[in-house]
Parts: sequence; structure tokens; C-alpha cells
Amino acid sequence: MYESGADRGVAAGVITGWTQALTRLDQQVSNPERIDQIRALEELKAAAAAAQAQVSVDLLEATRAERAAAGVPADERSKGVATQIALARRESPVRGGRYLGLATALAEMPNTRRALRNGRISEWRATLLVRESACLSVADRGRLDAELAGLDLEGLGDRRLVAEAKKIAYRIDAAAQVRRASKATSERTVSIRPAPDTMAYLTGLLPVAQGVAVYAALTARAETLRGQGDSRSRGQIMADTLVERVTGQSEAEAVAHQVQLVITDRTLLSGDGEPAYVPGYGVVPAAWAREQVRTADDRQVWIRRLYTAPTTGQLVAMDARSRRAPAGLAAFIDARDQTCRTPWCEAPVRHRDHIRGVQEGGATSAQNLQGLCERCNYTKEAPGWWARALSTWDSHQTELSTPTGHRYHSRAPVQPGPRQRRGPDLQRESILERSLGAVLVRAG
Repeated sequence: MYESGADRGVAAGVITGWTQALTRLDQQVSNPERIDQIRALEELKAAAAAAQAQVSVDLLEATRAERAAAGVPADERSKGVATQIALARRESPVRGGRYLGLATALAEMPNTRRALRNGRISEWRATLLVRESACLSVADRGRLDAELAGLDLEGLGDRRLVAEAKKIAYRIDAAAQVRRASKATSERTVSIRPAPDTMAYLTGLLPVAQGVAVYAALTARAETLRGQGDSRSRGQIMADTLVERVTGQSEAEAVAHQVQLVITDRTLLSGDGEPAYVPGYGVVPAAWAREQVRTADDRQVWIRRLYTAPTTGQLVAMDARSRRAPAGLAAFIDARDQTCRTPWCEAPVRHRDHIRGVQEGGATSAQNLQGLCERCNYTKEAPGWWARALSTWDSHQTELSTPTGHRYHSRAPVQPGPRQRRGPDLQRESILERSLGAVLVRAG
């Protein structure tokens, strides 16, 4: 760690002192001074972003050098560095990887890095410029950086800034732009994320011709039905048509796949207001959950009981003798952990990882398993990483240690239904009240 001084860098403790000093910001100032404070703080954020990027690159290079000296293969020397940075930034490992890419590119764009350090551009605008250089060689990236430095970018909005960078990049290497477009096509995908009020955003990343064609077809269908007197709005018809054509249903409302609800007995049977949980979506209102069950009509309904600790609301118990988690235990882990257990990572669970390895005597049990995404599970196998369980009977907790010795704790999310009771109230609480029903509603 560097020490502060005339000839030394700035130690982390000194930076912490600056952070604390900002809590004592002078508020007894005039409005013009407040504007000056806002500008100064904005420039401070940019300078901090530039410094953080430099430290990240230093960490990457130092780690590579250490692992090279230890005989680690070249393609393994960077493994886990992005995740360490992500944990320090309180972000997901995926974002950590993107950020490390930004920091590395900034090291090859000295003028852009200087503009960020001097507070003339924000971290976001630096990211936009780096993004436009992604398909260029290191030498051409330097040319782009030099030409951008010669432009007056003050006052430009994000779109105009990107447009200027694109024009230079096209002129420097037109073929690279073609390669970039081809790569972008290979990354087409569909994703889903929660929206307010029990809605969801279904997003398709498509080549522009396909995207325009899909939108045009939905629009044409909406205009046709509206012209025939359909009372639905244009947007409603487009949304319903999308569902019908993708699923093959005659009506959008006729959901034909499984929808899982994690719900308490009190909510399901007694009108309690405790929210339910839909894996892959999140928390949903109690009334909405009951409505889904009530309107199942002739659809088949299964109820699977998973038991929780009454005070913590965390799922407990279940184990197996095999090394690979059997289907029932795997479903239990998925329901308990919901998403990857690495702090700040919300990727879907892909692996049920042994916290203590099987080769070390670790059991295939609920206590010794955790849900991880592929990236985090592979990162955990890199040199210097280890994990251990800190669980009690009613709370599943883990500790993750990185190669630098920093430790991060993870606790399984609270399930619907815990009640903060003590003494006699806790003793009287029945097993029925402590159980959760995972209600699977499927079209028959």
C-alpha cells in the first residue's frame, strides 16, 4: 500500500479521509458557490474514476506478473481479477469484466484518460468513446484518441459525441467496422427483466433488418385489427400478437408454460398480505398470486412444500449422498438462493457448487451447496480463491475470500413468510405456518 507524502502516492486510508471530509461540506454558502461545488464535485468524481481505472490496470498487470513467475499458464493469469474488482466496486462480476475492459482501453488512450482525470469528461462519456474504439487495433485506437483530442467536444451531447467518434473510427479502419457489425450479429439474444406492477420487459437484441421487420409486422397487425373495430389499444394488440405468435397460443392470456409461485399458507388460504415470489421475476403482491391460482380453471396445480426457519425466513434441510445434486436438492438450492450467491451478482443459477469441495470431504447437502452462475463458479476455482460455510440451522451464509485476502459474506435471501416472533408466540407457531408452498401452475 502506498503512503501519502511528497514523493509517494496516496494511501487508501487517505482517500477514506477525503470521503469522510465530504460529509462536512459547507452548506452556508451562496447559490453561485453551490454551483461551483457541484462542478467541483463532478470533476472530483471524474478524477476518481480515472484513478480507479489506473489502479485496476495496475492490479491486472501485477497479478499477471505474479502468476507468470509462479508458472501459471498464460491464459489463466488474468482469471478472477475482474471479479475482485467487481466485489471492490460492489458490482456484479459481469460488470467488473466490462469495467476492466474499459480501464485497459483507457490505458491505451492517453488523451481520453487525461480528459477524464482533469474532469473534462465523465466516466460514462469516457466509456462511450472507448466503446467506439473496441474494434480497432491498439495503434488505431491511439490514432482515434489523438484525433478526438484535437476536437472541441465541450457542450456536445452523448449522441453527437458518439457520432464524432464513429466518423473517425470509420475513416481509420472501415473493415474493422464491418467485423464489428458481424460480431454484433452473433450476439443476438432475448432477455427478460422485471417491470413495475407485475409486468416484465421482454427484450430482443436483433440485427436491425430483423428488428424493423418484427416491429413492422406487429404494427401492421395492430392497424388491421383496429380498423376492424378491435377495442384494444395499438400497444395492447402488438403485445398480445407477440405472445400469440411466439407461443402458438390462440389467445395471449392462455399461458401454456409453468409458472412457479413461492407463497405462504397464510397468503394462499387465509388472505394474508405477505407477498409471494416468482423465480426468475421477483416479489409479487399477495392478491395477484392468489388470483393466478384462483383463475387456473382446469389447469393442473402441484404444491411442493419447502420448510423455512420461522424467524429468518430461509429455507432449511435436505441432503443427498451423490456428488451431483439430485433434481430435488437442485430445485431446493435454486429456490433458496434464487440468483448467484456471489455478492452483487444477480445472474441465474447454473451450477450448484460445493462450498467445501468433495475431494476435501464436503457433503452434497443443502448446507454445503450454493447456487452460482458459470462465471463465478469457474472464478472460484482460480488460485487464491476459497469459500466456507458460516451457516447456522436457520440461516445459510457463506464467506468468500479473494487472492488479496479480502473477504465477502453472502446470505441466502429471505423467503416470503417469516414472522418476527419471540418466546411463547414462536413456540406456538405451527409447522403449517412455517412452511412455504411452491405452487406450480401449468396449463393442462
